[in-house]
Amino acid sequence: MNKSTLALAVAVGLLAQQASAAGFIEDSKATLKLRNFYINNDNRDSGAPKNSNYTAEWGQGFQLDFASGFTQGTVGFGVDAIGLLGVKLDSSTAKHGNPTGLNAGGSVFPSDGNHAVDDFSSLGLTAKAKISQTELRIGTLQPKLPVIVTNDGRMLPQTFEGGQITSSEFKDLTFTGGQIEHAKGRNSSNNEGLSIAGANGGSNYDAGKFVNKFYYGGVDYKLNKDLLLQYYYGNLEDFYKQHFLGLTHNWSIGPGVLKTDLRYFNSSDDGKNGSNPLYYSSGDYAHSSTGNGKGKVDNNLYSGLFLYTVEGHTFGGGYQVSNGSSDFPWLNQGDGSSAYLTTDMQIQKFARAGERTWQARYSYDFAKLGVPGLTAGAVYLRGDNIDTYSGNKQTSNGASEWERDITVAYVVQEGTLKNLGFMWKNAMWRNDIASQRDQDENRLIVSYSIPLL
Repeated sequence: MNKSTLALAVAVGLLAQQASAAGFIEDSKATLKLRNFYINNDNRDSGAPKNSNYTAEWGQGFQLDFASGFTQGTVGFGVDAIGLLGVKLDSSTAKHGNPTGLNAGGSVFPSDGNHAVDDFSSLGLTAKAKISQTELRIGTLQPKLPVIVTNDGRMLPQTFEGGQITSSEFKDLTFTGGQIEHAKGRNSSNNEGLSIAGANGGSNYDAGKFVNKFYYGGVDYKLNKDLLLQYYYGNLEDFYKQHFLGLTHNWSIGPGVLKTDLRYFNSSDDGKNGSNPLYYSSGDYAHSSTGNGKGKVDNNLYSGLFLYTVEGHTFGGGYQVSNGSSDFPWLNQGDGSSAYLTTDMQIQKFARAGERTWQARYSYDFAKLGVPGLTAGAVYLRGDNIDTYSGNKQTSNGASEWERDITVAYVVQEGTLKNLGFMWKNAMWRNDIASQRDQDENRLIVSYSIPLL
């Protein structure tokens, strides 16, 4: 019995036997989230397949979240559910971005041949049990941890299938562990295997290598109200092993607060990734057996981000170094993913082998000027020291890239339309890396949440 079937069986049993149990109903919550999402991408370099220079898609997303309370007793039981529906409003064949029909989907919608489907949907169920301050969840998960991060950058969010246990039995300590078996992409209704860049097949999903075991675990230690220490471990079977150390600190200085965010990842090969070219990672490989700049996972990534907030202003700067022969590895099925990096931006992640990246940030909360709910911000990143190879020949020597992101958002604070949100995100990416194309991107998002329970 797979985990989705188990979650459904437990859910039905609970609803039938425990519907009247105090806590299960009283503590239940349900919310309908609406997200109207538009995105366009302008790929400015030539040489791409026809109909892929400019892509644009527009749709309406519906997300129904239900979370029950727990039944009474030493062991409390409950069930959560997430229902997702995406409806196409505009996406012609020319704008879908899948002219050959090889991709599983475009930017927002799954593909039917070389055009977007009219709608797509899925249902995720999660069985849960709780003893004291320890909770077990089996089924659909949306973890946001240093070694696994759910992507929510499109109309509908990415989800995972697996099991996770979280325990806070000891003061200021939280232990988390789990196993993931499948991922469901943000533009898909289907569960997929797990992979990394370089092995996931790129534009042809069927050509990639995928597995169904990702193990993870870690601890969060809140030393005091201003200092958090973290250690996490992740292992994608036959691809990579990864250790993470993190420190987050808030320090009141003068009229403002300085936030320090330090992160370190150590990633190495596991199983077939160490010897089988079909499982290799992308990276800086001059003489790999594949001859196309791929090899085993070998990466150490260090980063520091410093943010100072005062009177609505936030000023920030950071630096990141990605050492080793491979790019930084993370769960990446090739259809949209997130990594726990301070450089995970709207378009790029700035985590190529050998890359050194600095960044500058600024944002402002207009509540200080009497307009609560209005915020704006900008980020600029520049990475260099990028080397790439293809056919055992160097194609980029010390290449660089930069990205500039701007975000403006407003959320209605009161009245009939309270919590109605508007957001514009604009990004520009430029580079001199071989075989990479400059890109401009816009996203327009209107969101609204309706409490049902």
